[in-house]
Amino acid sequence: MVGRVRSDALRNRERLLEAAAAAFGAADGRPVSLEAIARDAGVGIGTLYRHFPTRDALVEAVYRAELAEVAAAAGQLVEAHPALVALRRWMDRYADFVAAKRGMAESLRGIIDSGAVEQTQTRASIVGAVETLLKAGVSDGSVRPDVRADDVVSSLLGIFLASASPDQTGRLLDLLVAGVAASHR
Repeated sequence: MVGRVRSDALRNRERLLEAAAAAFGAADGRPVSLEAIARDAGVGIGTLYRHFPTRDALVEAVYRAELAEVAAAAGQLVEAHPALVALRRWMDRYADFVAAKRGMAESLRGIIDSGAVEQTQTRASIVGAVETLLKAGVSDGSVRPDVRADDVVSSLLGIFLASASPDQTGRLLDLLVAGVAASHR
């Protein structure tokens, strides 16, 4: 059958995405070897190239998969926690997502420049996740109703760009959550 993908091929693709995400996340701006990603995924380099013919194709796939996970985490957290707790935990998840992108920065810039990934789509996905979290907080009375998701996202990006350490990031995220809380009106 044309169009059907074997289950082992799907497993290999998922393992490659997981290994690549881990490698890029740990790279801290250093180059990441595609051979090391294949080895960590338990497959050969040929398998990696069958799924992702270029480094940019792999980076794009990792980016899209992780962005989808970050956005989906908002709804999952709202279901499992009070709104402000869900918001803060989601912020930590988003901070991890942003930090992991440092290892893919050069390739990601090229992908964005080529138009394969649009910054407006990324921002819309993140704003949508924050809207989900804020709406839950407004509904339960824990979040101020005048807080705009786009403002929260801009604040988050500023925090991630300006923070000197993970500890400082955590403190600034706590301040942001306190600032959107209904008790701080």
